[in-house]
Amino acid sequence: MKHKLSFAGAMIGLLMAGIASADELNMPVGVTDISRQVYDLHMTIFLICVAIGVVVFGVMFWSIIHHRRSQGHEAEQFHESTRLEIAWTIVPTLILIAMAVPATQVLIAMYDTGGEDMTVEVRGYQWKWQYKYLDDDFNNTFSFFSNLTTSQDEIYDKSAKGEHYLLEVDNPLRIPANRKVRFLVTAEDVIHAWWVPDFGIKRDAVPGILNELWTIVPEPGVYRGQCTELCGKDHGFMPVVVEVLPEDEFDAWYAAEVENEAVRKEALSKTFTHEELMAEGEQVYATFCASCHQANGQGVPPVFPSLVGTEVVTGPRDDHIRLIIEGVPGSAMQAFGRQLDAAQLAAVTHYERHAWGNDAGDITQPRDVIELSGQ
Repeated sequence: MKHKLSFAGAMIGLLMAGIASADELNMPVGVTDISRQVYDLHMTIFLICVAIGVVVFGVMFWSIIHHRRSQGHEAEQFHESTRLEIAWTIVPTLILIAMAVPATQVLIAMYDTGGEDMTVEVRGYQWKWQYKYLDDDFNNTFSFFSNLTTSQDEIYDKSAKGEHYLLEVDNPLRIPANRKVRFLVTAEDVIHAWWVPDFGIKRDAVPGILNELWTIVPEPGVYRGQCTELCGKDHGFMPVVVEVLPEDEFDAWYAAEVENEAVRKEALSKTFTHEELMAEGEQVYATFCASCHQANGQGVPPVFPSLVGTEVVTGPRDDHIRLIIEGVPGSAMQAFGRQLDAAQLAAVTHYERHAWGNDAGDITQPRDVIELSGQ
């Protein structure tokens, strides 16, 4: 009796473990109404497919066992059975209709982007995201880039992996809870894809095309996703992190960012000291340049050239600025003219010309960048 109970307990344990494993492999339910609709649709279609499989294979195996030749059964001979042809036409049609109706309802809801409370443009770059908050006239009120912050030591197994390995950024997208947010998704260079599984939304980011999607998130929190398009060798290094804030908290943050944007624009006409340019330039370089040229400026020649004592950083300053703004077509050197403002471009140029023992003997101000780029 004990052995039977032990066996029954073991079988129950295996069953529960199997259910838990299946739940881990299944798609998440999510936190939005759309994500729950998608999950319910997924489970409905899945159960229909399971039922079809049970019926088809059940009839097949029953026929094989009970009408096997060893028992003297002869295969039934029939040709052009009207009833059978009507049955195998009508039954699949009804099944497809039963699947198509809820699927169409969910798709219509997913593409209903009207009546939004706010609009955010999501623009993919290799390998980061830019978020632009747009006003009612679709003018950019402020924007920022969201970059991976997982350390190189973690990536190359020189230290332990963090809790959110490859899913952590310096500037998460912030949106309010309980408000409809419309996203305009596009890309600057190659095809990316913006995906947040807990929201049940994903859309391709295609250069020159604006794709739309939306969400209403009822629960404040931090939600993580990834680019789901193979967009280059560092495809796995552009995570999506969305911080959903309570409405009052978001409104306060938004007002502060609008004010900061006004201060930033004023800075474009300011004259900075060498120390100020070096401090700002070091931050910009660490965010946008160090992954290729390395923190010490040595690069990884010949793909990522060194910036220590080279012609680029010791030659004419205007050529250096143009190189950063325009990039190098056909190489890994991106054009940063649309990614950085004049103050950031001036700072990173000045930093590269005076860091790591370089001493170009000049100083770069935002007005110098504006004159060259027309920003």
